[in-house]
Amino acid sequence: MAASGDHPGTGWRAIVGKNGTKEFAAAFAPNVVLDASVLNGPCIGADAIALFFAATAGGMYDSLAFTNETVDGRKTYLEWEGKAFGRDVAGTTILTCDEAGLIQSIRLYHRPLPIVLQFSRELAKRLKGKVNPSLLSTSD
Repeated sequence: MAASGDHPGTGWRAIVGKNGTKEFAAAFAPNVVLDASVLNGPCIGADAIALFFAATAGGMYDSLAFTNETVDGRKTYLEWEGKAFGRDVAGTTILTCDEAGLIQSIRLYHRPLPIVLQFSRELAKRLKGKVNPSLLSTSD
């Protein structure tokens, strides 16, 4: 993924904005993996990742802005901040591309811990029956 210049995260937002389309799936390697602090384990495959991002797009974030982007070889490091559930949230997204330029790994980390836990519980509600239940929080 090439750096997006003065607007951090532009390339990544464009991909996520195509969620549910063939263009979205085409951005990923066949066995792409999403590791996230709000999940119990890895989410594997473009279809499962599409479900994850569809769930988060439906009002979980009040606002989200990418504040910094660094590209180093096949890795893109994005820092972001915003609001979720009316509270401050921030984190990092690390994208790793394969030799063909397809995203093979997404690492998505939220902070602080209370938001991580609330986000995880809300994802469990929104994704119940759609993804492997072992990925989702089971605590109340």
